[in-house]
Order: sequence, then structure tokens, then C-alpha cells
Amino acid sequence: FGTDWLRSTKLIGWNILCYGILLWVVDTWAVTLKQIRQLELKDAFLIGLAQCLALLPGTSRSGATIIAGLLLGLSRSVAAEFTFYLAIPTMFGASAIKLLKFVGGGISFTGMEMAILLVSMIVAFAVSLFVIRFLMDYIRKHDFKIFGYYRIVLGAIVLLYFMLR
Repeated sequence: FGTDWLRSTKLIGWNILCYGILLWVVDTWAVTLKQIRQLELKDAFLIGLAQCLALLPGTSRSGATIIAGLLLGLSRSVAAEFTFYLAIPTMFGASAIKLLKFVGGGISFTGMEMAILLVSMIVAFAVSLFVIRFLMDYIRKHDFKIFGYYRIVLGAIVLLYFMLR
């Protein structure tokens, strides 16, 4: 059976498209019941499980967790905020694993390379904070439909490209 099907361009296209449709539908019909203080451990666990769906190519980690949050009754801003919180250990862990693979693989860093890496990390962190603030301001005033439309169009383009190729 293997895992080659996971790298299928059709699967990626369908995932992009379907998550766009799902985000649009859930954003349109979900009922907001909970604010951040009402988030229960069970909700956090279920949203974390939804994050695992991003292991499938074409699935957005933040999209999967936002959809789960909306389905659990979180407001748009709370679902997005919690998604950003979930990204912290995920990104930290992925970066740590990558760094350990480099070091474990016998790659050493010069002082200049370490300085460049450190400056790059600081700049990436600062830009991330700016982008997160911008997105949170946007989400407080708007819905997620634009992200759903984007994924629907992108998924259709990916599917058409690879079907016509």
C-alpha cells in the first residue's frame, strides 16, 4: 500500500479545495458560544487532535485548528488566537529537531554562522509578531471567508493544472 498516495498532487489539490469549502461553510454556520476563558481541556485536546490533520499534504495546520475551534463554539478571534498558541510548541519543536539533525549529522557552525542564525531567528520572531497582530486585528473585524475563497480557487487551480498536464 505504501505512502506514495500522500504525495499525490491530486490529494494535495483536493485537500486545499475541501478545506477551503469546509472553512467557508463552518465560518458561515458555526455558532459562537465560548470565549477564551470558557475554553475547556476537552476543547483544547480536540483542537490539538485536529492539528494532526495537517500531516496530510495540502492541509493547513491553522485552518484545521480554526475549523475545529469554530465547530466547538469558539469565537473567530479565540479560535485564531488559540491556533497561534498551538503554533509555538509546534514551530519550536520542528526547529529544534532540524537543528539537532544538523548537529548530529556532523555539521558544525562557525561563530559567524551562529550569529547569522541568531539574527535570523530574532528577525523572524519580530516579523511573526507583526503579522500575528495584523491578522488578529483583521479577524476581529472580518470573517474567515476570504481564506476559504483563496483555498477554493487555489485548490481548483492545482487540480486543473495537474489534470490537464
